Amino acid sequence: MKHIQLLLLLFAAAWFTSCSKEDDLGPIEDIPGLGGDSWVQGPLDKWLYDTLTAPYNIAVKYKWDQFEFELNKTLVPVKEEKVIPVMDAIKKVWINNYIAEAGLTFFKKYSPKFFILSGSASWNENGTITLGTAEGGRKVVLYLLNDFRTKGMPGYQPSDSVTVKQMFHVIEHEFGHILHQTVMYPQEFKQITTGYYTGNWNNISDYAAHQDGFVTAYAMSGYDDDFVEMISMMLVEGKGGFDAIVNSIPPEGSINGVSQADARARLRKKEAMVVDYFKTVWKIDFYHLQAATRHTIEQLLY
Repeated sequence: MKHIQLLLLLFAAAWFTSCSKEDDLGPIEDIPGLGGDSWVQGPLDKWLYDTLTAPYNIAVKYKWDQFEFELNKTLVPVKEEKVIPVMDAIKKVWINNYIAEAGLTFFKKYSPKFFILSGSASWNENGTITLGTAEGGRKVVLYLLNDFRTKGMPGYQPSDSVTVKQMFHVIEHEFGHILHQTVMYPQEFKQITTGYYTGNWNNISDYAAHQDGFVTAYAMSGYDDDFVEMISMMLVEGKGGFDAIVNSIPPEGSINGVSQADARARLRKKEAMVVDYFKTVWKIDFYHLQAATRHTIEQLLY
């Protein structure tokens, strides 16, 4: 014990000796990051507070902070002129429609509370792009926002609609995860395409996935993502768009040992389970939510 006390005393002496008055380290608030983020609040910050934080308790971080992202990724900040168009579109398409169908209490209880914005895409080693992530149902990270353009914005082209719909796809997908992690979807859903899930989904086209009874290739990555991909695609593409996916599958014949009539039936069975889940668990008329969501997207893009 005496040896330990001696070492502690020696360490303390060395510390006080090295930190003499001549060695002024400066005030701690001068060390970047330790004092927290601060900048002069401007019109953009006021708009975010008034539009999202005050009514829904949703914060938006657009100032660059590498520690909010994977450190091994090369990314760029979101352009400030993109922030309001992006978040206004999210409010119109996602927030307003869910509140109209399920009420403000529902939305405030289950919605993520923190959005992180990145200007560029997040590329993965396997060649895929991560367009969004969520953590614990509280935080959503959105990428590729510097390419965001809707009707009326400078330089808008119809092809820009793909990027915009991808953003909504991510948000509806992640919110779908929050819902099913709160109340699980029926176990029967997992039995519809058992044996067809794969970790190699990124090597499969969406059309090939349709022929196995999946709404997207990513839906083949697992049960949960299959369920929320159904939610997301049905909402973003609307009933007409989802019907077009189903009808793109040949009504007869077999591909890779899968009857195409069965592939169509699988998607219809998944559709029915999603609709019933929303009605039974959340008291939401999914088809009404679907029509409203698609209508709002079309107003932004066409």
